[in-house]
Amino acid sequence: MARRRRADGPRRRSGVEKPDAAAKKAYNAGIKSLNKAREYEEAAAKATNPDKKGAAIDKLGDAYGKALDQFTEALRNKGDMFEAWNQVGYIHLRLGAYGESIDDYNHTLALKPDLLEAVEHRAEAYMAVDRLDDAKSAYMNLFNHARPLADQLMATMQTWLESHRAAANGMRAGDIDSFGKWLQEREGVAKPTASASSAAPAPSPQ
Repeated sequence: MARRRRADGPRRRSGVEKPDAAAKKAYNAGIKSLNKAREYEEAAAKATNPDKKGAAIDKLGDAYGKALDQFTEALRNKGDMFEAWNQVGYIHLRLGAYGESIDDYNHTLALKPDLLEAVEHRAEAYMAVDRLDDAKSAYMNLFNHARPLADQLMATMQTWLESHRAAANGMRAGDIDSFGKWLQEREGVAKPTASASSAAPAPSPQ
């Protein structure tokens, strides 16, 4: 039997679920749309036929747009839903809306400071807008708390360095070189640390 709605609940409208329930419903719908977007993204990457690739890219954009609308609807009903902020940040990152992505992840991390996936994705957005110091701080955080995510960010940083050495895109040569030296230093620290971790003996059973 369906549960009766209270008429005096917050943000209630006739025929509409309670805000928390509406937020969850919209969020779950957004996850489905986001999974479809990832399927289209994979199809576009694998397609060799230009027409098929173009069709997959069109569907990808539509799926991201639909997911963004659904996660936004979730946030209209429950503004402190960090999971939805996290997904909105990811979609903006994938769409190249880096400023919006950074803002979204700021909201996410204000609500859930230990969500290190959001730290890494925000750092990718930082790199896209040349906020190198912020990205470096994020890397050190991840290096100390989530090495796989630190390695993922390192790969993004290396790609940034290669592209800016080829075309500075408004960055000063000295800043690019300084960042390259920092990356080299960090790699020098990371590799021995990773080797030591993999070589460490497993703890003895008690």
